[in-house]
Amino acid sequence: MNNLFTASKQWQTGLLTAVRLIVGIFMIYHGKEIFSAEKMQAYMTWDQFKLSSIAQTAVYAGKGAELLTGILLFLGLFTRLGAALLALTMGYISFFVGKGIIWYDDQHPFLFVLLALVFVALGGGPFSLDRYLLNRQ
Repeated sequence: MNNLFTASKQWQTGLLTAVRLIVGIFMIYHGKEIFSAEKMQAYMTWDQFKLSSIAQTAVYAGKGAELLTGILLFLGLFTRLGAALLALTMGYISFFVGKGIIWYDDQHPFLFVLLALVFVALGGGPFSLDRYLLNRQ
């Protein structure tokens, strides 16, 4: 019964790795829209962008950041840097593109902010390219 309330190192490592991989996959999934001109054009018609002179740049930068951070998190490569970029990107989406109502309307991107902050603090973990590269030097 005591083991039920005590977190083992293996469980922590395994679960954090799984969360990092899943967040990476989700970001790759969202970021791959950068290759769809149709979807990107649709984003540029949103009220938040259509009056902006940098709408195309903002939309492509956001989707590019999603794709890049997804790849970095999935691989565990430059994890803290990728996670920080993800937190900034999703924070921008939550508060500037969205309405900033993080307790309801904009929960989805804000949850990515929180998950990114976990990986800013903890890094990629033992099952990451970061760990492999650091141990080789």
